[in-house]
Amino acid sequence: MSSKVSYKTRKKKPLLVKDGTLLDTTLLVKKRAPRNRTITLSPEEKEGYRTKLVKLSAPTSPDKITNKTIHQDLFNILDFLPTHFVDLLFIDPPYNLTKEFNSNSFREMSSAGYKNWFEKWFVKLLKTLKSTGSVYVCGDWRSYAIQEVIERHLILQNRIAWEREKGRGAKSNWKNCSEDIWFATASNHFTFNADAVKLKRKVIAPYTDSNGQPKDWEKTDNGNYRLTHPSNIWTDLTVPFWSMPENTDHPTQKPEKLLAKIILASSKANDFIFDPFLGSGTTSVVARKLGRKYVGVEIDEDYCCITEKRLHLAESDKTIQGYQDGVFWERNTLQDRKKINGRSDTLSLF
Repeated sequence: MSSKVSYKTRKKKPLLVKDGTLLDTTLLVKKRAPRNRTITLSPEEKEGYRTKLVKLSAPTSPDKITNKTIHQDLFNILDFLPTHFVDLLFIDPPYNLTKEFNSNSFREMSSAGYKNWFEKWFVKLLKTLKSTGSVYVCGDWRSYAIQEVIERHLILQNRIAWEREKGRGAKSNWKNCSEDIWFATASNHFTFNADAVKLKRKVIAPYTDSNGQPKDWEKTDNGNYRLTHPSNIWTDLTVPFWSMPENTDHPTQKPEKLLAKIILASSKANDFIFDPFLGSGTTSVVARKLGRKYVGVEIDEDYCCITEKRLHLAESDKTIQGYQDGVFWERNTLQDRKKINGRSDTLSLF
């Protein structure tokens, strides 16, 4: 199956000449504000990270692609992927919108066309899933076609709605600031670790028992908090932006905190995580930080190299903004948290 039904390669003007070679510098280092922490590439870094990328030309085994970034068109390698090796499949496909992704673009289709496009490759991807595996699929409010396809091939468990606070307001409509994630499983036997994804919230109503002791909450030097079980409404996430150290120039980058929730809930240590639309690498990066195996597929070479740089950085910095002390924290609680190893600069308000 060819990706020509969805992607169109854009011509980009080369901006740099090195040793007589024109280099594409779309995601290379640009002049930015002093506090801007966006991850970029120098030409030398791109040349180095390019050597780490993998390409498939024949059916492969899981060990050949473990902890790798595959730089190819997903639709050209579906038949080369191993079977029944994935514990958690995270899918963040292009939404049914006209959108540019660096060297590629996606064109909006009819609802029926998008549904047909999605199902063709989605069914082939499912061969990679173990019988105990879980699948999470991202979409927007119009992507009801995703739910229809999932229900034909998997057991739909839930739909998560998360607040994406970025976005422009609309004068004649409600501001669109939420996205959906469908959670499904291959069978009724699957991993779900509720205790691993509890949210630590400030106590608004500090109820006490008959002895005056806290009821389901605790007093700390930094305030009163309660651990709450995870729900399918996520309001504690922040879309990466320029002052966050995980930020890249990818236009639809998901927060590391979002992937941490999914990976901790639906996998165990050393499980295999697969992201077929890897983008700038968030799934692989969080999998590495949390002790999972991973593989990702991405069509754009710049994003692949950004992924490799982020994976390199994750070797020495395993912090995830908003996840600390084994729990997820509400937004705007940085001042209430204890410093970790004296490195408050690695934390965030989010």
